[in-house]
Amino acid sequence: MKIKILFVSLIFALNLSVYSKTIHIYHTSDVHGGYFSRQAKWDSENSTRIIGGFAVFSNLLKQDKNPYILLDSGDLFQGTPEGNFTKGMASIEFMNYLGYSASAVGNHDYDYGESALKDLAKNAKFDFLGANIYYKKDGKNPEYVKPYKIIEIGGEKIAVLGIAGEHTRTSTLPTNVKHLDFKDEAGETAKYIKEINALKPDAIIILAHIGISGEFAQAIVDISTYDFTNQNLRHSTIELARAAKNANLIFGGHVHTGLLNGWKDPQTNTTLCESYFSLTHVSMATLEFDDKTNKLQSVSCKLIPLWKDIYGEDEKVIAISTQIISKTDEIMAKVIGEAVEDIGYSKNSPDSPIGNWMTDIMRDYAKADGAFQNSGGIRGQIFKGPVKLRDVYQVMPFENTLVKLTMTGEQIEKLIKDNLREERTSMQISGFTVKYKVKNNRVSEVIVEKDGKQINKNDKFKIVTNNYLTTGGSGGKAFMLSSDINDTMISIRDIIIKYIETNKQIKSPGTGRFIKID
Repeated sequence: MKIKILFVSLIFALNLSVYSKTIHIYHTSDVHGGYFSRQAKWDSENSTRIIGGFAVFSNLLKQDKNPYILLDSGDLFQGTPEGNFTKGMASIEFMNYLGYSASAVGNHDYDYGESALKDLAKNAKFDFLGANIYYKKDGKNPEYVKPYKIIEIGGEKIAVLGIAGEHTRTSTLPTNVKHLDFKDEAGETAKYIKEINALKPDAIIILAHIGISGEFAQAIVDISTYDFTNQNLRHSTIELARAAKNANLIFGGHVHTGLLNGWKDPQTNTTLCESYFSLTHVSMATLEFDDKTNKLQSVSCKLIPLWKDIYGEDEKVIAISTQIISKTDEIMAKVIGEAVEDIGYSKNSPDSPIGNWMTDIMRDYAKADGAFQNSGGIRGQIFKGPVKLRDVYQVMPFENTLVKLTMTGEQIEKLIKDNLREERTSMQISGFTVKYKVKNNRVSEVIVEKDGKQINKNDKFKIVTNNYLTTGGSGGKAFMLSSDINDTMISIRDIIIKYIETNKQIKSPGTGRFIKID
């Protein structure tokens, strides 16, 4: 009996191998200049293991014997000295070498203006995709992006549609994109899917710079059985799946989520994947086709950590890396101080040690009553030990300047309430304590205190923040109501560097500036 079962199983397996064809789609997103391998200091179980980078990724690809496509969902470079100093050209060099086919346009790909993005597109051997990006003046797509492309590989015709986030109008420096219109993601998806369907592709992929849910931001999670029935799906990749109706695979980004096993939409059967950030992981989607009919049979997805001790590193990519690093390392390797303890993110409080530390420095420098910094503008942590110039650039990669202004108590309360959710805040603070109540999973009341006393709505305070928030950046609406706005044109990064150099030793201020009350 066992022999018979084994024989039947063997025949079945042989039939699958004869009539099925495998194509892999590898996906990266929000690389943010994380080009090189590094210690996984954030992982308590693997803190000394080396992870990530294009050299490891390249070696992983060499082991794949199946046809494959490389895609990215945007935010290529902003976040490290190598990314910033080259204005993204380092990203293009790595991606060209590995053989990428397309990238969506991320909000931070506009951080050095549209002309810089045009230069990236001109030098790329792959296409930038953004179906919902239009010039306001004439309603046309910019010449440096395509709405979609058709990739023919392994005898299959695969369509890839690119969608930028509507949030881009305020999640890069707003003045950089004021002449562009980022139209409704779902509406433009539905529009272009009709055009794509007419081409009769064998599979449809959507490449987007929006995520499945902000609930899982900056986390690696297995939500393969998660129920989104009662969730707000606006501006999510689930909304795109239901707008498209027949997309087979959607790769998301922006929220820095890693989906261990993807998520299958029960309404459309679309598989959704996300690849974390800073190139520590990649997603690999497996598409199985019937070799006779070219019909897509199945789609699956998994998140792969790029451990160096498993895959090794590509020596040619190392050589490219060495050339790029040599241009910045002499400057970035300078030790400017010492951290006596980790100054990082927080999982247990809306405010974070790194956010509190940064806003304290801003407030102290300006001798202000309070300081505010958007949480999303803090891109790294400082770990115990020598602090290098590179560490500061990774915490604060943006070219933001310090802005002084006057705000009333009422405006400050609005600012905090606009950015506060039950367990997290989009605004880090200094000089104030916030007590808040939650009702039905929403913040129902906010009490702002200074020196232990509740502030009055008509009181006026000297405040400092950054120019991103005062020019229309996400979360900064209340700043538009303030007065006496003065952009000092002084780099916030330079202020932080001067503080470390002056004080020599730095430590964490801890958390506790947001207090949830009954």
